[in-house]
Amino acid sequence: MPETTLTETMVAEVMAELAELEDPKARAVNEKHGDDHGVNLGKLRALAKRLKTQQELACRLWETDDTAARLLAILICRPKGFERDELDAMVREARAPKVHDWLVNYVVKKNPHSEELRRGWSADPDPVVASAGWALTTERVAKKPEGLDLAGLLDVIEAEMKDAPDRLQWAMNHCLAQIGIEHAEHRPRALAIGERLEVLKDYPTSPGCTSPYAPVWITEMVRRQHQ
Repeated sequence: MPETTLTETMVAEVMAELAELEDPKARAVNEKHGDDHGVNLGKLRALAKRLKTQQELACRLWETDDTAARLLAILICRPKGFERDELDAMVREARAPKVHDWLVNYVVKKNPHSEELRRGWSADPDPVVASAGWALTTERVAKKPEGLDLAGLLDVIEAEMKDAPDRLQWAMNHCLAQIGIEHAEHRPRALAIGERLEVLKDYPTSPGCTSPYAPVWITEMVRRQHQ
């Protein structure tokens, strides 16, 4: 049996299994967050574990444009198996928030082209694409800040975060908090920007969770580091 037919058969089998895992209650919860699928993520991860890494199958599942299938594709792909342009196209196609987040965190961050993509995406006119660039920048602020212009990043955040669309605002705010948490020399300015802009100040936070409001977030994480 030729490999394409084999892959097509597998795609059909996997799609049928995802359809069986569909749960209306899970869909209702997910749709509140903008994710149009009804598959429990624990069950999705169990299916991915069974399938193991299969790059060709992952690419075919991505092409279905189905949110659950794309999440599964992210879990079974080889992150280093994608070219720069493929990842650029995938991020532009990933409109469901969970697909976008997983793609950036599980695939792009592990790909050798991540730094080049980070630089290209950060100023992209599409705010969702730009948010991916900021997520990659936040990762570098925490793990590899050498060569980053942290003061320059704070300038951009100060000028643009208040009026940025939701997803981009969230990513910029995370970067602001990370700079404040990791870099003591920039902490006073990061706190001052957060206090002045008041972004996410009233965000509802569950008991036991840290508020995403940058001054509270920075102060709490620094307190934990010093304990």
